[in-house]
Amino acid sequence: PKQIINRALGGEGPPFSASVLGLYDFNFSGSQTIFLVILCVFFLFLVVVNNALKYHINTSKGRTAERLLRRLRYSLFSRVLRFPLSHFKRTSQGEVISMITAESEPIGAFFVGAVVDPIFLSGQLIVAIGFIIVQDPLLGLAAAALYPVQIYIVPRLQKKVSALGKARLREIRRLSDHVGETVNGIVDIHVNDTSNLELTRFADRLAAIYNIRYEIFRRKYTIKFLNNFLDKLAPFLFYLFGGILVIEGDITIGALVAVIGAHKDMSTPWKELLNWYQQQADARVKYDQVVSQFDPDGMLDEALQHTEPEGEHTLSGAVELTNVSLVDEDEVRRIAGVTLNLAGDSNVAVVGGGSSGKDYLALLLARLAVPTGGRISVGGENFVELPESVIGRRIAYASNTPFLQSASVRDNLVYGLKHRPLHLPDYDEDEAKNRESEAAEAKRAGNIDHDYQADWIDYEAAGVEKPEELFERMLEIFDIVELSDDVYQLGLRGTIDPAERPDIAEAVLKARAAMADRLREPAYADLVELFDRGAYNTNASVAENLLFGTPVGDTFDINWLPQHPYVLETLRKSGLVDDLITAGRSVAETMIEIFADLPPGHEFFEQYSFISSDELPEFRTLLSRTDRRSHDEMTEEDRVALMSLPFKVVVAQHRLGIVDEELQQKLLTARDRFAADLPPELASAVEFFDAETYNAAAALQDNILFGKLAYGQAEGPHRVGALIAETLDDLHLRGSVMEAGLEFQVGVGGGRLSSVQRQKLSLARALLKGPDLLIANEATSAMDPSVQDRIAEAILKARDGKGVVWIVNRVSMAAKFERVVVFADGRVAEQGAYDELNRDGTALHEMLQSA
Repeated sequence: PKQIINRALGGEGPPFSASVLGLYDFNFSGSQTIFLVILCVFFLFLVVVNNALKYHINTSKGRTAERLLRRLRYSLFSRVLRFPLSHFKRTSQGEVISMITAESEPIGAFFVGAVVDPIFLSGQLIVAIGFIIVQDPLLGLAAAALYPVQIYIVPRLQKKVSALGKARLREIRRLSDHVGETVNGIVDIHVNDTSNLELTRFADRLAAIYNIRYEIFRRKYTIKFLNNFLDKLAPFLFYLFGGILVIEGDITIGALVAVIGAHKDMSTPWKELLNWYQQQADARVKYDQVVSQFDPDGMLDEALQHTEPEGEHTLSGAVELTNVSLVDEDEVRRIAGVTLNLAGDSNVAVVGGGSSGKDYLALLLARLAVPTGGRISVGGENFVELPESVIGRRIAYASNTPFLQSASVRDNLVYGLKHRPLHLPDYDEDEAKNRESEAAEAKRAGNIDHDYQADWIDYEAAGVEKPEELFERMLEIFDIVELSDDVYQLGLRGTIDPAERPDIAEAVLKARAAMADRLREPAYADLVELFDRGAYNTNASVAENLLFGTPVGDTFDINWLPQHPYVLETLRKSGLVDDLITAGRSVAETMIEIFADLPPGHEFFEQYSFISSDELPEFRTLLSRTDRRSHDEMTEEDRVALMSLPFKVVVAQHRLGIVDEELQQKLLTARDRFAADLPPELASAVEFFDAETYNAAAALQDNILFGKLAYGQAEGPHRVGALIAETLDDLHLRGSVMEAGLEFQVGVGGGRLSSVQRQKLSLARALLKGPDLLIANEATSAMDPSVQDRIAEAILKARDGKGVVWIVNRVSMAAKFERVVVFADGRVAEQGAYDELNRDGTALHEMLQSA
């Protein structure tokens, strides 16, 4: 800019002279305008280059910081996978989640300028101090004299702030832990009326965090006050002593002004350096706190977790425990000097009381716990030194409290078969390049570079050769653990995407056609009222008849349908608004009359679920308020409230005489108008009923039925369910429904399944991986005794010749096993065949007698 002004605008020529970055001088003999254009273009070029360099530097800094943060989080998570099981009893999941996510985030933010900022800012500061010293050595020393004071004081003040930061992190973790406990224990809070206690405890923790943060703010701003004061003290000294030197003629006033200006330039990098120091101190606190929690004693050796076995490594030999002891984290001896030999092809029942130590034996055999004394060997190999790739593939463990991932039934079932990627996806050229780039970036960040999109399922371990055969294997195992009917029912309740599974959609349409034929038979004709676009369905509500489809999302929620602008527009065009308001008023008057003397919770409130007992006073007031008003004089809110009532009426069930044939015909006209005029932006909000099309938003059972169950038919739901099953079996389509059942989402921790279903699924998963040794730790305890016996017998039959160790929850189950081991006080009380031990004077006999 200086050369543009001085030489292109103010210079004389031609020729015009200019200097390129002070390194190269040149003369231009053309016109002044062209010279101006050249300099301006060059100026713009330098601006672009400058900003391009800034862009590159900043994105590189950010990328490096994010890569370091990614490496840190990966390292922390990999350590979580190696924690000893006992550590999770002392550390809540809320703390671990918080440390890996929220607490590591500020560390990543600090990584951005961890190295560059102090170097750059120190350079600026040194240049400014050097300039002042050149002007006057004494003033230069004076300018730098206060920095040692700050360097001495600030770290000592910051040390207390750092200690408070650690205390704040501890309190936040306790707060997170409290929230997690509340979510998991919400049932106990409700049944014990401890909401006030929990709120008070939560408020107490918030108060502790508030007090700590306030103290941090107070001390931080004390540091800031001190820094600002010392920063402004230097100009005072310059004006005072520098002014004296000017008066005495020792320095010029220009030099003094230059020194003051240079000191002003010093303050900015110094403040930024202090800010960097505080950020570094905060980041170190968080880093130290996080790292200290991820280095517990007894962690699994990293080599054992990642080492792949050479060739096929089986554990079919005998399991030998020699003087094995186990002391837990509270120094309580759970297993005391146990010596035991378990043949690799035998089935063994382990019996004992709740504190006998039998469950700890199961943990030792699954290497979920490591003995503190003695030795465990399998086929002569030290069990503790075997890699996890052998233990996790050749041993299956099913407990009484299995944890399921928030995924489908299928994903949870094959989880035990996913050890490493076996079949890579068939990528196109662009996808392959992206995958290579992702793998390279993962390596730079120190992450594992496996392809998550690959097929990880070990089909050979499941006893099949191809993916198509795996489903048949699953069906066999479902029969063993009596899970077939559960998966079938989940399939009927579930939904599928017909684009992804056209085979199942086509099978359902076949079943729908066959079902319709069966429902026309006299024996079943009264059970279901089929959907017909040209007919009003008296077993469906007014809202369902108007929509004549399945809502997708909340746009056309059946409970709030009258409030939607497009629905209201359709009703107005169809001349239904006044009719529905009148009908709504009739419904309200009838309900108030019926419920007038009924107590809240009466069964009529459920049968006529238009108005709850809490809403009765509101509708009484509404009727009084609108008694002498025309529909046009009512408020929009009152009109919608009255219109919402008949939308819930089911003619066949409620028999109020309000939705007569005339109103039904108008509703059919409105139905056609609703579908015909539906705006494109709302088209995806509803799946209309069509006899020839699969309804992706509806459950499989609703797709097969394609109608509404008739109200008041004795055992109607049961008879219809049996008819659906019969129809599917006749068409050999039960398997298709079960495939849909495999896609059922089990929810967080398997919360959408019952405890019995979770245990069955856990056993099925254990059997599917075809282990050398199956360990069942009270794995059927939630089931009825007869079911437990049947499943145990089926599993023992299916695993004939393979090892089974079953920690039984009922002593009588031991009769089914070849060998029985009785535990008491962490020791083997007795062992042998069931018939040998079931006699007077034995521990087993006493347990059987007291059971």
